[in-house]
Amino acid sequence: MIKRKLTREVRIGSRTIGGDTPIAVQSMIVEDTSDVKSCVEAIIRLDEAGCEIVRVTTPNLKDAHHLAEIRAALKARGHGQIPLVADIHHNGYKIAREVSRHVDKIRINPGLFVFKRRLPDQEYTEAEIREEREKIHEQMTEVIKACKNNGTAMRIGVNHGSLSERMMFIHGDTPEGMVESALEFIDICESEGFYDIVVSLKASRVPIMLAANRLISERFAERINAYPLHLGVTEAGDGQYARIKSTVGIGTLLAEGIGDTIRVSLAEDPLEEIPVCYDILQALGLRKTKVEFIACPSCGRTKFNLTEVVPKVRAATEHLVGLDIAIMGCIVNGPGEMADADYGYVGKGLGRISIYRGHEEVLKNVPEDDGIAHLIALIKEDGRWEEPPATKKVANL
Repeated sequence: MIKRKLTREVRIGSRTIGGDTPIAVQSMIVEDTSDVKSCVEAIIRLDEAGCEIVRVTTPNLKDAHHLAEIRAALKARGHGQIPLVADIHHNGYKIAREVSRHVDKIRINPGLFVFKRRLPDQEYTEAEIREEREKIHEQMTEVIKACKNNGTAMRIGVNHGSLSERMMFIHGDTPEGMVESALEFIDICESEGFYDIVVSLKASRVPIMLAANRLISERFAERINAYPLHLGVTEAGDGQYARIKSTVGIGTLLAEGIGDTIRVSLAEDPLEEIPVCYDILQALGLRKTKVEFIACPSCGRTKFNLTEVVPKVRAATEHLVGLDIAIMGCIVNGPGEMADADYGYVGKGLGRISIYRGHEEVLKNVPEDDGIAHLIALIKEDGRWEEPPATKKVANL
């Protein structure tokens, strides 16, 4: 059983993250923020697919005003409850002050907050370091004041690929530099009495992402406040490898009890991110969003075509969210390896199967052609059957 590391609860509109609340699933739309209609449609698609927090890019003040239109349109369409996050870019304190009126959370990148380009290998003086820190504090104070006034949370989102040149000079291109960058902004927030903070430390390389998040979790344990952590492998790419990278990074930390909200960043339609997030959470036992199918890899003892049977059983029962169903190839190891499944479909002999309820063999020597019908009948007998919905959604999980 995974024991999550305790963090503060932070309210993001209609949802709370941190503490012992369920791990929240996030994504980000890719539409131009000035195209209000397209943005609204994209957010609704994500909402209906089960996304629980949606981020929208806000590169300029004009886009900050567009977010007000997007929020109003979502409310008119019956989707006003979906929490919105505004992504702030270069020198964004003026944008952050305005946009905090229209969203539930703003995301700032410490590496770009006070953006200053320097010559290659140009060193910082102590005076320059002090001056930049003072400028950050001054501008952050304005943002914090706006967030307080509007009840808006803040994500301090550090990316390994966009550390400030000052942090690179002091700490190098390291996980330690990422952590110190986040802590600098956290310290400013705390000095102003602001604690509605979420933190992310993302990298495109999994080992760096793991090291940074483990380190900040350790640092939180030494401080008064531990803030919710948003996990993700940024710029993961597309296809199978991107999903594997994201699962290794996010899943490893969640298994260690680190993390309160996640995003799988794919170079694909954002809708493709949501199932991956839920699969990670289901595999770790942190959310139950679909049937857990347990199936052996088959071997010479299997007396039926397992690769054909598994999709048939899945098709007949995949709508029964909350159940664990095993499809095992033989009677030798099958019953013991079903991992305490609710029901089992186990090969008995040539053309014959057994149906299990838990570890109890309820039906023996069932003809294989009748196996699924008998499995369904048993689930109905136990009062655990539901008719398949006309359209399948992951919403409201």
